[in-house]
Parts: sequence; structure tokens; C-alpha cells
Amino acid sequence: MSNAEPTEPIEQLGGRRAWAIWSLAALAFGYAFFHRVTPSVMVSDLMSEFAISGAMLGTLSALYFYPYVVLQIPLGAILDVVGTRIILTAALSIAALGSLLFGSATSIEVAYIGRVLIGIGSSVGFLGALTLAGKWFPIRKFALLSGLTMFVAMMSGMMAQGPLAIFVSQFGWRSSMWGLAIFGGSLALLVYVFVRNEPENRNIEKKHKDTWKNMWSGLARAARTREVWKIALVAATMSAPMLTVGGLWGTPYLMSAYELERPEAAFYMSLMLFGWAFGAPFTGWLSDYIGHRKALLVFGSGILSVTLGIIVFVPNVPLWLTVGLFVLAGASGSAMATTFALVREVSPTDISGSVVGIVNSMTVASGAILQPLVGVFLDARWDGTLIEGARIYSESDYRWSFAIVFASAVVGFITCLNLNGGTK
Repeated sequence: MSNAEPTEPIEQLGGRRAWAIWSLAALAFGYAFFHRVTPSVMVSDLMSEFAISGAMLGTLSALYFYPYVVLQIPLGAILDVVGTRIILTAALSIAALGSLLFGSATSIEVAYIGRVLIGIGSSVGFLGALTLAGKWFPIRKFALLSGLTMFVAMMSGMMAQGPLAIFVSQFGWRSSMWGLAIFGGSLALLVYVFVRNEPENRNIEKKHKDTWKNMWSGLARAARTREVWKIALVAATMSAPMLTVGGLWGTPYLMSAYELERPEAAFYMSLMLFGWAFGAPFTGWLSDYIGHRKALLVFGSGILSVTLGIIVFVPNVPLWLTVGLFVLAGASGSAMATTFALVREVSPTDISGSVVGIVNSMTVASGAILQPLVGVFLDARWDGTLIEGARIYSESDYRWSFAIVFASAVVGFITCLNLNGGTK
């Protein structure tokens, strides 16, 4: 009889435990995305509370994105070195602290600090979910899981529109932020207890985990790859409408253009996220099935450009058509989910975390740049009207300010046509 100790069975990739671990990380990204769009239903409250202009409100909202953008570039490599569990736990704790500080702010400066902390804490969710997906699932499911991660985020974003608008109207924006602080702290505890970086009993090859020097070397190699930046630009321009219009300025636009109450306008605006929620996993699955990433990106970017062109340049569009256009913009923009699979395919496998981090950084940068820029355009067209301390912009003010979002989409479409690869 052999004296060898019995060995544990090799844990199945894609099993129930894998789904549970990925789900917690995806929920963390959902929490981050909820935070990302919450200002859209607090526009008048925040402008009145802190006596700020549209540009300042855009800056307050965009402060979430600035640390997020900076952290994305090294974060993919850091997750490989340190591990997702500890980094994600710490990040959720920081986001919870920022929520508490933002909800308690009595000055715009304190609100700024709270929003920055929320951005820092929110920066890990998406890459954390993708990193765990890469460790706990077969590689052939990566694009699908990228889309499903976005599905969770968009459903959370929908909750941050109509339902949150009702909650804010009933209980105030401060109570909303305090509730988010409690949720974030609870989720951090769950991640710490249940998430593991990878299956413990699988012989997984580990690369670039020994030293920080190797991490920075991988980042440098990724940054020197021109195709990575082209793919990142496409991802950014396809995400910009959802982050800028869906994430901040769309709800007040619908209120102004169609004289809607905030909860109703927020519900209609959330349908843009609904289109993205179902489009992202579908395009991820489709790109895996047909093996053509570039074709889907060209198609999605083209439809997105046309849709935004109608919204910007055609006046007096009926509400039902405007809502339909926003849904179509969300669905077509969601094709950017395939960029994460594409950038992995055109890059060496040992820098996959770094290249995905660059793409996600550029994606979020679009919101950081365009949210305040739209606010600047709105202020330039403002006629001086105030209601309860909040600036009021007209329907045409919003449409022409959205022209900058349309222009970015056109740039993205042209870049799509010049992508290399895209066929497995």
C-alpha cells in the first residue's frame, strides 16, 4: 500500500465556486458603477446645496474618474503581483469611507475629497472581476464574462437612475450616500472572507509575480504598443456617451426637453444602460462565436455615431423616439466589451493585465474629460435662469453641448476602421 497522502481533486475551472467568486467581484464593479452615475439624479440638489455652476458640478462628478484613470494603468499588473482579494477589499473600504464623507460634506471642498476617495475605491472592481475570470474560468469564456461583468454594472446603473431618484426625492441625497457607505463596507467584508485569487490546487503558471521590477517592465512594454492605444481609443469613444450622457447630463436634459419630473426622466435615461446591459454580454458571446472582434466594433461604433448625430442635430424629436435612440446608443456602444478580448489577443500573454488596464483607463478617461467639458459648454450657453439656486439650461443648450460627445464617437469610428487583428 502506498504511503503517499491523498491528493485533493483538481478544482474545476468555471465551477460553482468560480461563479461565486466572480460574482462578488462583479458586484463590486456594480457598486462602483452605481457611484459613477449617482450625480445624474442629484444635479439640482448638489447645485443648490453647494451653490455651484454646471462646470463645477461636472468637475465634482468627474473627480470620481481622475484617480480611477490614473490607477487603471498600473492596476492590472498590481493585481497580478499582490492578488485581487486584498486589493479589492481595501478598495471597497476606501469607497465606503468616501461615501460617508461625501454624504456628510458641508462644503464643496469636502465633497470633492469624498468623491476622489470614491473614485479610488471604485477603480478595482472591473479589472478585479476580469482578473478573477481569467484565473477561475477557461480562456474561451473571457469575452462573455467581460460582457456579463458590464451587464451587472449596467443593471446597477439602472438602479442608480429611477429607483435612486425616488429615494433621493423621499429621503434626500445625503441618506443615499450613507446607505452606499454601509453597503460598500459590507461588501468589502464578504470579499475578504470568500474571494480567493486562484484555485489553490491547480498548477497554474505564474509569470511576472516575483518583483515589482517585472511589473513596471510589463507596463512599459504595453505602453509602447501602438495597437493597444488604438484599441483603447475605440473603447473610450464608445463608452463616452454612456458615461457622459447616461452618467450625468441625460436626466436633466430629458427634464428640460420634455418637462418631466426627475424620477420619470431618470427612468427613461436608465433605458440607455438597459440597452448596454443586454448588448454587452451578447456582443461578447457573438465575438467569441464568430471570431471577428473588429467587425463588431466597426458596426457598433458606426451605429453609435449615427444615433448621436440624430440626437444632436435633429430638433423637436418626440420623447418615444429620443428614448429609443438612447437605448440604441447604449446597445451599440456596448460592443466595446469586445475590446478587452481583442487587446489580449494582439498582445503578449505576459502583459495581458497591463494592456487591459490601459484600455480601461482610457475608457474611464472619456468620462473624466467630457463630463466637465459638457458642463463648460452648457455654462457658455446659459441665459441666467435660476430655480432654487440651480442653473436651468434649455433643450437646445443640452443638444449642442452633446455635440462634443458626437464628435468623439466619429473619431472612434474612424479609428475602428484602422484596427489590426480582430479575427481569431
